[in-house]
Amino acid sequence: MSKKNIICGIDVGSSSIRTVIAQLISPEEKPRIIGVGIAPSLGVRKGVIVNIEETLGAVNESLEKAERTAGITINQAIVSIGGNHITSQYSKGVIAVGRADGEVAVDDIERVIGAAQAISIPANREIIHIIPRNYSLDDQKEIKDPLGMNGVRLEVDALIIEGATPYIKNLSKCFDQAKIEVENFVLAPLASAKATLTKRQKELGVVLIDIGGGTTSVAVFEEDDLIASVVIPVGGNHITNDIAIGLRTSIDVAERVKIEFGSALPREIGKKEDINLAEIDSSEEGIVSRHHVAEIIEARLEEIFNLVNKELKQIGKDKLLPAGAVLAGGTAKLPGAVDLAKEVLGLPAQTGFPIQLGGLVDKVDDPSFATVIGLIIWGMETDQSNGIINSAGNIFGNLSNRFGGKAGEMKKWIEKFLP
Repeated sequence: MSKKNIICGIDVGSSSIRTVIAQLISPEEKPRIIGVGIAPSLGVRKGVIVNIEETLGAVNESLEKAERTAGITINQAIVSIGGNHITSQYSKGVIAVGRADGEVAVDDIERVIGAAQAISIPANREIIHIIPRNYSLDDQKEIKDPLGMNGVRLEVDALIIEGATPYIKNLSKCFDQAKIEVENFVLAPLASAKATLTKRQKELGVVLIDIGGGTTSVAVFEEDDLIASVVIPVGGNHITNDIAIGLRTSIDVAERVKIEFGSALPREIGKKEDINLAEIDSSEEGIVSRHHVAEIIEARLEEIFNLVNKELKQIGKDKLLPAGAVLAGGTAKLPGAVDLAKEVLGLPAQTGFPIQLGGLVDKVDDPSFATVIGLIIWGMETDQSNGIINSAGNIFGNLSNRFGGKAGEMKKWIEKFLP
């Protein structure tokens, strides 16, 4: 099996590390999933590595499971990155079109993106993505793809996504020790968006809410552009912790109670419905109210949605996204989560399942696989567009795989175009 046709995505989450290996048959066909591996995420808290050795062990376990299924060895992967150290800001870049006939070439677009990236950032921060939102060519505004058009002055309006250098280096070090070359770091909500959102949803206006174990990742799209992205440091593990405290039981039992009996709408649960903890774990005893469990889940999930709504208000988009909210991540499967999202956000809402690929689809047809399936799609589009794509799936977006995502290398590249 040719390694050239293989794409591996690894989602480093706070509760699980998921690895998916896919094979590209042809540009016209969807990738075939040939390997899937899941391991408990040790050493990761709220989306960032706090123990490299434990994370390394979890990455290796997840990777080995996927390799065993696929029957191949992986040495390259596209990796998700998250955590509330991620921030974003808008930037503009302006250049003169290079060709004498004024036709915009790929080199011009790369240079204008580089100009937008020449911003002042602290020494302990580095750029993860630069995402062009639209271009202007002389007096022509709101251009999505200027390639081949004619003009003199090319300008780009871009969204710069950056992260803390120490966290990024720790993630890089973990994969170096695992002997895996990171082809690209991709912001988790952008990957999830690729797997769960349609072009029409992104054009109308939509918010993706990916509720992970330790964090909730949010990405807002309008007119096919990413207009905001934020990571909220509250996730599904906080719901489990609340249940453990409320029921005075262990985390493992609380997690099973959440998965097997949980609901986000206590009004739909009879007050006389009980849960026998001894049936879940023989070391536990006592009967607890399922209605009370639902009240605990509702309170924490409502908090998450209120935090999302706060972010939407800051960008003036609360209750103003026609395509509504799409919920991804394991917590999205909780009964009543979609209905609660509708109530709190005042928007239509639905569960975001990853788009169907070929191969082992039954193993990944789950909202918790949205990010890792998005990494596979990202890798496929990058391969087909020579490494320059944006969040909407068009060309010219993420330059980190060309420049390694390293601030120093990017600085050297930018300096070539400075006077």
